[in-house]
Amino acid sequence: MLSPLTAARGKAAVIASISLVAGGLVAGCDLQENADLERGRTLFVENCGTCHALTEARTAATIGPDLDLSFAHARSKGMDQDTIEGVVSAQVENPRYIREEDPDYAKSFMPAGIVSGRDLEDVAAYVASVAGVAGIQPPDLGSAEEIFAGQCAQCHTLGAAGSTATVGPNLDEALPGQKAAQIEESIRNPEAEVSSLPFDGTNMPVFDENAIPEENLAELIKYLMDNAGK
Repeated sequence: MLSPLTAARGKAAVIASISLVAGGLVAGCDLQENADLERGRTLFVENCGTCHALTEARTAATIGPDLDLSFAHARSKGMDQDTIEGVVSAQVENPRYIREEDPDYAKSFMPAGIVSGRDLEDVAAYVASVAGVAGIQPPDLGSAEEIFAGQCAQCHTLGAAGSTATVGPNLDEALPGQKAAQIEESIRNPEAEVSSLPFDGTNMPVFDENAIPEENLAELIKYLMDNAGK
């Protein structure tokens, strides 16, 4: 987790980098004409949501810059959607580095090319369509099964959901025998207790009330308790 000072520098840097990259782009080139925004949203949640906050995607991570904050500033300066799309593509392909006074410190917000090709086109178009848009709200989460598919399946195995990911612990092994309060803490405060089961080791994002509201969380927990290990 970045310190408040480093996070502040990161936000300032991404705003500055947006301005720099935008200077080399031509607005109004209709970059997203053939993009699949729904697919881009799914890819964003899977690949970017663990680090970036974006209201429409229901992600609230603070490891990297808040994309609503960064692009609201850009929009207020007159940047249009096509230009934002180009900025996102450029940032993903060549992330800017922040260098602290310590000569041994060099940190990129993300690895270069975390998505590429058609995936990058869809992600960039999606982010450009929603980031920093005034008053934008996330869509309804749907059923517990849909919540799991959208928020959890990219990281966890759960036989009942047909998911086989290994980024996080296998829920068919981890959850049986746990009480609802334990599962809730794992979702709301995942660093409170790290599973001893083998997994790829990537930190789980915090799913706060913006990401999963209380009423949806209760449904998700019931779904997990009814299906894990069955």
